[in-house]
Amino acid sequence: MVFVFPAILLLSLAAGGVNGFASGFANSSRGQTYGPLAPPPHANPGEQNQPPVVIASKPFGESYLLCEMFAQLLEAHGIAVTRRPGLGATEVAFGALRQNAIDVYPEYTGTGLIAILHDSVADSLSRDPRAVYEKVSQAFAARYGVRWLPPLGFQNTYAIAVSRSTADRYDLRTLSDLAREGSHLVAGFTPDFIGRSDGLPGLARVYGIRLRSVRPLAPAVKYRALADGAVDVADGYSTDGLLARYDLVTLVDDRHFFPPYEAAALVSPRLVRDRPDAIAVLTLLSGRLDETRMRRLNQRVEVAGEDVRRVASDALTELGLTNAPVRPATSLTSDAHEPFWRYMWNRRATIGALTLRHLFLVLIALGAAILVAIPLGLALERARTAAEPVVRALGVIQTVPSIAMLAFMIPLFGIGTVPALVALWLYALYPIARNTYTGVRDADPGAIEAAEALGTTAVQRLLWVRLPLAAPIIMAGVRTAAVITVGAATLAAFIGAGGLGEPIVAGLALADTRMILSGALPAAALALAVDGMLALVERRVTPVAG
Repeated sequence: MVFVFPAILLLSLAAGGVNGFASGFANSSRGQTYGPLAPPPHANPGEQNQPPVVIASKPFGESYLLCEMFAQLLEAHGIAVTRRPGLGATEVAFGALRQNAIDVYPEYTGTGLIAILHDSVADSLSRDPRAVYEKVSQAFAARYGVRWLPPLGFQNTYAIAVSRSTADRYDLRTLSDLAREGSHLVAGFTPDFIGRSDGLPGLARVYGIRLRSVRPLAPAVKYRALADGAVDVADGYSTDGLLARYDLVTLVDDRHFFPPYEAAALVSPRLVRDRPDAIAVLTLLSGRLDETRMRRLNQRVEVAGEDVRRVASDALTELGLTNAPVRPATSLTSDAHEPFWRYMWNRRATIGALTLRHLFLVLIALGAAILVAIPLGLALERARTAAEPVVRALGVIQTVPSIAMLAFMIPLFGIGTVPALVALWLYALYPIARNTYTGVRDADPGAIEAAEALGTTAVQRLLWVRLPLAAPIIMAGVRTAAVITVGAATLAAFIGAGGLGEPIVAGLALADTRMILSGALPAAALALAVDGMLALVERRVTPVAG
């Protein structure tokens, strides 16, 4: 279609403006968990010519914490960084790293071996962390040009957990016991664990585990669901602070199915090639974190609800790697007794910046969709044989889950604003095109006949009669697309596009309900406001009867 390429160009050009504006606004609210920190005042002048090092994390608490430690360590040595916390699962994060869309994120050697390489080591070496590290290090360098830095010093293996009452009732101590009693139990596993070969499929193969049912659960709610009895079994990580909080029993991997999961910084080909200084700084953290320390840090974030930046800063200071602790002016995960209204008020600058960025994403994607979908709908009215196939094809796009669409965009456009805008644009096309076509096709036959009797051409009737009569229906499609886009834009945070999805994703990862609401409530208000404004436009363009 002749309208599609200009629209994509508009999205790409607009993305730069959104990034620049929102980044500047976000910096005005320094001290929040999300949004980049300003470079330290002692930054080396030569570093200003280098692009920032893009640091990402997966969407769970420990990954957020390590991401922030990487970022603060680099900033302490005068290296500018951009944070992209809370990206999707392993496939999304690693895909972005391979394409140099991000530069570093914390990963685990067992995950690299099984989930990414789809490989294994000999049984005699399966419990040797050094053998697993050497395997993934060599394979990643050869296949992807990606480098594993030396491990951070601790392992975080999978932990299959049950409540203490469930363990006592069924006499569960090992995964073999779980295989024996699995037919009576309901599991709540993260989607990542359900699909990974070192997750549920592998357990079923090695132990013969067959559960009564398996429910996909977000990382932040699985432990609460387990403690409340909504599920009987859940997956977790051995360093999770929430294991102790809910007094859960971790089942022993008696057949040694899980390989070593040493945590390490995984860096991109670009960083390997162009930034030896950044790699040298990140390596300072290698071997400095043991499991006891990491579990304590995780408990501060996940159980005590302390701010991620504060915990990361304290850890680096304790290790002697930085000298200036970060003391956020306001903490996103502060005192649980703080009234919610005060929580929101203290974070008004950050929420305002995120709301503006969210609004810009919505307006740009919606505007590009209008530029394409309305002319397309008018063209389909003139070529009705093609109308149904085209409209149905656009409808199929609506059936693709938002997070899947965003993940699909990463190989094409990387991560950040551009893939988010393209995905949101695609979602907005269907309701506008469908309503435009339907409205002009079904316009008042009497008015059409009268215009035809006056000697107007088909194009004139389309533009002078059909289109004005169809305006309310077209605007209804635009309003529907706008509300859909506001909602879908919250998921753009999973690919680093920002917006009000950032506190939602972070809150889910950190089990912080108030943080989730700090993104969800403004998003709902924004949807109502946008729909209200478009309702006024609809009223203005509706022909007056009489």
